Amino acid sequence: MEKPVHIAVPSDVSPSAEVSSAEGGSLSVGGGSPSDVLPAVRADAPRGVLIDPEGRDIHGEAQRIRSGGAAATLVELPAGIHAWYVNEFDVLKQLLRDPRVSKDPRKHWPAWQRGEFHDTWIRTWVSVENMLSSYGEDHKRLRKLVAPAFTARRTAAMLPRVERITSELLDAMDEDAAREGTVDLRASFAHPLPMNVICELFGVPEDQRPEMKRLMDMVMDTTRTPEQAGQTAVDMQAAFTALVEAKRAEPGDDLTSVLVDARDEEGAALSEKELLDTLLLMIGAGHETTVNLIGNAVHALLTHPGQLQLVLDGAASWDDVIEETLRWAPSIANLPLRYAVDRIELSDGTVIGQGDAIVSTIASANRDPAKYGADAAEFDIRRAGGGEHLSFGHGVHFCLGAPLARMEARTALPALFGRFPKMRAAVPPEEMAQVASCIAFGYAGIPVRPRG
Repeated sequence: MEKPVHIAVPSDVSPSAEVSSAEGGSLSVGGGSPSDVLPAVRADAPRGVLIDPEGRDIHGEAQRIRSGGAAATLVELPAGIHAWYVNEFDVLKQLLRDPRVSKDPRKHWPAWQRGEFHDTWIRTWVSVENMLSSYGEDHKRLRKLVAPAFTARRTAAMLPRVERITSELLDAMDEDAAREGTVDLRASFAHPLPMNVICELFGVPEDQRPEMKRLMDMVMDTTRTPEQAGQTAVDMQAAFTALVEAKRAEPGDDLTSVLVDARDEEGAALSEKELLDTLLLMIGAGHETTVNLIGNAVHALLTHPGQLQLVLDGAASWDDVIEETLRWAPSIANLPLRYAVDRIELSDGTVIGQGDAIVSTIASANRDPAKYGADAAEFDIRRAGGGEHLSFGHGVHFCLGAPLARMEARTALPALFGRFPKMRAAVPPEEMAQVASCIAFGYAGIPVRPRG
């Protein structure tokens, strides 16, 4: 049973009122318009738990924070951003669907309204104007424009394309394995498959795809300096403007052309910035999550040979592998940011102040022992109830591309292990470095020996 999340906004709360936090300090709760609300966590407040910008131990970090016993814990993200880190599956699930939790910093994050953090890594996550950072009617309008591209029928129609790309990549892997012995599975298969699929869907020319990859890698990098963050924003603007202008000059049978047409024919439905930022979201999210889904599944199976044997013997399905990978090693570990529109009191008394930032702590929630039992941290493809996870979100912001990601993984994994049944890791698991990010969870390289 889900635990209740109590929402309370007492009528007698004044702009200077204070409420107790789970950290033992006090959080200011403002009144009046959003721009008048005081920061819920002031610069001179006690620092929260520091989150590692490089994400070197995301699951261990989550376990240590959860051990504090609170439903949510105040943490400090890279660049000194204070936010609430949710420790319980049921609490996060309810917050994700709560209409009094916003994703629009322009309306509901006082720190952003005051001009803070605009030169940091967070800008490419919260300064954009697309479904990821919109609220209410704006979100409905933007989602309505894109949703028809990801129906079950359209996803099924893409299967032959996915199968073709998968086969081509496996052929190339086989050649590399014959010549070199060792192959980087991420670079040769897990990354190019979803990147090529989403780029074909949006009509991104082949010569622009390496730049798209570089930009998406930079977006996920939470160690970026202000200079790097600024340059990334400039480069993204240039890349997506070039794509849009190319489609204006020569429309194609692709989703970028559809969105450009919606902008040019029905300008009120989509601004130019919303057009560019929607392309960033769809191309970025449309491949990054699947890159790590495939890579994490392969890593999990190679490091759990008993689990791999279950699926090869038919005792478990590839769908079981995919859903347990999504739970146990979600592609996005911590998704920034959401904002409390009102004061929110959680069931254990923890208070999230109006205007406070909230992290969608997917990796932590997906290993919550209260939800999955004492063995929540174990990879078990026959786990009962493992298919219920938050890796694609929940509520109105549930990922539109989830069926496509699952279909790509469902195609890629059996084809990969069917072609290379003796594949093994080329280095010890501890030598496979994770990507430098407290947002994404995946491996920067996955060296394997496909032929064993």
